[in-house]
Amino acid sequence: MNMLKTYSYLPFMMFFSTAYLANSQTVRINNFDELLTTLRSGENVRVVVNYGKCKLLLNGKEKPSSPDVIAGVGIDTYEYFAAGSAGNSLSFIVFSESKLIKNPNGKGYVYNYGKFKIYSDNSVEINARYLNPKNYKVVMDELFKGSINNGINEGGINLFK
Repeated sequence: MNMLKTYSYLPFMMFFSTAYLANSQTVRINNFDELLTTLRSGENVRVVVNYGKCKLLLNGKEKPSSPDVIAGVGIDTYEYFAAGSAGNSLSFIVFSESKLIKNPNGKGYVYNYGKFKIYSDNSVEINARYLNPKNYKVVMDELFKGSINNGINEGGINLFK
């Protein structure tokens, strides 16, 4: 008898499990307005950067190519600045992340610091720096410029909720 009761709940459990999985799928964020709406609603956002699809600038000069590197970061703490709120012509969202990593370019460890600035015209600037953990001196400093990938264009910045 208990077995019969257990099986009678099975269709409901399968339905709700399927509904949960369908709602938990990753969804692409296609532009700045969708990003701002997502953040304002408190949803989690992941950023996946394909640096090879961005422009690399060193000392203000564009390099012929960018490294074939992919990185991911979650947007945890961020700030939104409306147009004109800080002398800015475009609205933007800014956030950063810093993690201690093994230096891929040398010996020892470095803080891998990335600052992201996503503008209302869907352009993105990423400052990538390696900092010495003992004295915080800059070991590497790169500026990448790209755009939000909307699933159709070749933008190097992919946003997901």
